Amino acid sequence: MDILWAGWRGEYVRSADERNQQGCLFCRLPGEADEEALILERGEFAYSVLNRFPYSNGHLMVTQYRHVDDPGDLTADEIVEVWRLLGRGKDACMDAMSPDGFNLGANLGRVAGAGIPDHFHVHLVPRWSGDTSFMTTLGGTRVLPEDLAESFTNLRAALGALD
Repeated sequence: MDILWAGWRGEYVRSADERNQQGCLFCRLPGEADEEALILERGEFAYSVLNRFPYSNGHLMVTQYRHVDDPGDLTADEIVEVWRLLGRGKDACMDAMSPDGFNLGANLGRVAGAGIPDHFHVHLVPRWSGDTSFMTTLGGTRVLPEDLAESFTNLRAALGALD
């Protein structure tokens, strides 16, 4: 049997119970320094954050500060800012990483795949023509060619250049 090592997943698996005991991740992150929390951009009603356990390099999420699980309960200001930050995140990913496309989505409820079902958030996942391989499908392993800190630095710089 071949063994594919994905050591970065160990931290995620071991810290799941600890994360759940600390309360809502998306409510906690804004109280941390941007670099520590991987917050890419802060708005008045929402913020964008790099996913610490990404599906691909540049995988970011946008969420409102307010603890709301149903997108139908967002205020008009929150809706506008979530979509504005998603657009800026997409533009920054294009400038910094040149992906060929994106997956954009929200998982509503644990059975739909939401890791944090009680706080609405939207995922933006950059995709490249060559990134569909056997690794995820057969091996259950993702190959990320760029370090998370490097992705953070590149995306923050690209967001700054958008202004």
